[in-house]
Amino acid sequence: IMAAKTLSEKGVKDFVILEATNRIGGRMKKKSVGGYTVEMGANWVEGVGSKHNVNPIWTFSNKYNLRKFYSDYSNISYNIYSQEGDILPQSVVAPAFEKASAQSDFSENISLSFRANGEEDISILSSQRVFRHVPTTPVEMAIDFYYYDFETAEPPRVTSLTHVEPFATFVDFGEDNYFVADSRGYEHIVYELAKDFLHSANGKITDTRLQLNKVVHKIEYSHSDVKVSTEDGSVYSAKNTIVSVSAGVLQTNLIQFKPALPVQKLLAISKWDMALYCKIFMKFPHKFWPTGPGTEFFMYAHERRGYYNFWQHLENEYPGGNLLMVTVTDDEARRIQQQSDDDTKAEIMTVLRKMFGNTTPEMDHILIPKWGQDRFYKGTFSNWPIGVSLQDFYNIKAPVGPVFFTGEHTSQRYNGYVHGAYLAGIETANMVVDSLKTGNYAHNLTVIYKSSNFKDTEMQ
Repeated sequence: IMAAKTLSEKGVKDFVILEATNRIGGRMKKKSVGGYTVEMGANWVEGVGSKHNVNPIWTFSNKYNLRKFYSDYSNISYNIYSQEGDILPQSVVAPAFEKASAQSDFSENISLSFRANGEEDISILSSQRVFRHVPTTPVEMAIDFYYYDFETAEPPRVTSLTHVEPFATFVDFGEDNYFVADSRGYEHIVYELAKDFLHSANGKITDTRLQLNKVVHKIEYSHSDVKVSTEDGSVYSAKNTIVSVSAGVLQTNLIQFKPALPVQKLLAISKWDMALYCKIFMKFPHKFWPTGPGTEFFMYAHERRGYYNFWQHLENEYPGGNLLMVTVTDDEARRIQQQSDDDTKAEIMTVLRKMFGNTTPEMDHILIPKWGQDRFYKGTFSNWPIGVSLQDFYNIKAPVGPVFFTGEHTSQRYNGYVHGAYLAGIETANMVVDSLKTGNYAHNLTVIYKSSNFKDTEMQ
């Protein structure tokens, strides 16, 4: 949507948006659980910013009066339950948090040093080994999950150190996070932005340039034009096309490119990680968990890393809703998405009864998003893994003739974030505008991003 909006603002209005589903917004998607609107995908405005460097999504969330709540994690060390269900004492938790904090600072400093000196990348886990602190106990692993997996959706074992630490979003915009809990959904921002340039009536988009339920399955291109075919038999011809599907979809055969994409681009795409971040929502007949200041977030320290680890009660966001949310990622998320909802419900009830006793009531509703099984997404957001170089990233992002690529995975500083997707759309559209002005297309993937026109960060 931002790519199309930018094209429109630059005077390029002869375009069509082909959307595979019956709505816009992608991984910003709302759904009802027990009568309350929750977010299946993106949920937080991460990093608010300062007077001189404001996160654009924060600006829009305020402009459109999104209902949102500050996420205060400061008291979480007092809310960690053992595998048996007891609150762990500070004599156990405090030293573990201190060690994790020191290790995180060490890893950030190592990363900055490696970048400055052109050292070869390592995983975050490798930096933990250098620091001589590899989390092994249940409480250490729970805290490690909070520091890394809760943000990247993948463990330190696979995550790049130099391309992830320190997190650019928090460096640039600060560490304040706001949880969106609005009946219109986080996606409301997308709809409002779309209505800025697409015709609408009575609050609904009516512009025929937005085509819903159009599943692209083939893109044929030459030096000077593109032909896009959809599963319903429609064919669209254009001078350029922008492909905004996720990295996970690019790794599948959903879209056939003719000719095939260059080998170096395919290899780079195959190296990239499309992570899985699954927020499970539950509604209960009544509250049985602690509420009040300092209780919103709590953790379950299990011997199996990431096993229903990170919890949030939603009493602040939905008063009287009796809602809980637990976040699982990576292999646990894949396992859960492959089993029945009844099996997942049974596992969750066992964990809750460990923490809160056998009188814990059965849940009334459960909502388990299954992004990894959706052919239009194949995951939730991208994570920069070890083994992917800066050149690989440039190759993922680079256009091939008149075929351009955008999405959160093409944002160097903010991949995986809503603001990354927003800024990437703007940047890609500007590249298309430049190509239309000059008539030049870049085929050499190793050269295009070394030109003087390339801006290394979208904020410039």
